[in-house]
Amino acid sequence: MRFNRMLLSATLVVVALVIQVSVLARLHLPGAVPDLVLLTVLALAMVYGHVSGALIGFGAGLLADLAPPADHAAGRYALVLCVIGYLAGLAKPETGRLKSATGPMAVVVAAAIGSTLLYAGVGALVGDTAARHVGLSSLLLTAALYDLLLAPFVVPALMALARRADNDPLAEAGSSKSADVSAGWLSSGTGLRIGSQRGGLRVKAAKARVARAGRIKGVKRL
Repeated sequence: MRFNRMLLSATLVVVALVIQVSVLARLHLPGAVPDLVLLTVLALAMVYGHVSGALIGFGAGLLADLAPPADHAAGRYALVLCVIGYLAGLAKPETGRLKSATGPMAVVVAAAIGSTLLYAGVGALVGDTAARHVGLSSLLLTAALYDLLLAPFVVPALMALARRADNDPLAEAGSSKSADVSAGWLSSGTGLRIGSQRGGLRVKAAKARVARAGRIKGVKRL
């Protein structure tokens, strides 16, 4: 990953985690909690691709595992978001531009359901049965609903920000400037123009010699 991608991804993940822990987790909504970190990972993965999406997901999940009031084993959510980020990165369009909002919304719903199932599955492997007491079906429904309602306000803005940060305007301006300079150098360069000027001077000198010779011959005839 390039430095600007790493810096932007780290900043967005930290901001999303702070908002989720300090604001969204305290709303006391029924069922699941709106997962702003998941939406951030999805948005970045659909711009940067599956490899960067997996790396961003792992880092974001690890921060979420360590952030208070985490009550589960460290690395559990990192594994989940790593898988989700990789799969979401596979949905990146080839042209880099989304034709409609149907695709991203479908990715959000699938990621919300998939992350909940993976989280519960990994928890069952390590002996955490909290999802059974809360009700897995209600968690799946509320997670998909909350993330789907929050996604239109988060995912498009983050994707646009990631695309803008990924395109370096200074580099483009520098390359276009150098291209203009090269084109100007070729069109008004010294080689061809001086050559043509030299050729013109030679023609003029030859004409002057012919005219001078004509005058001399005329004088001799007289």
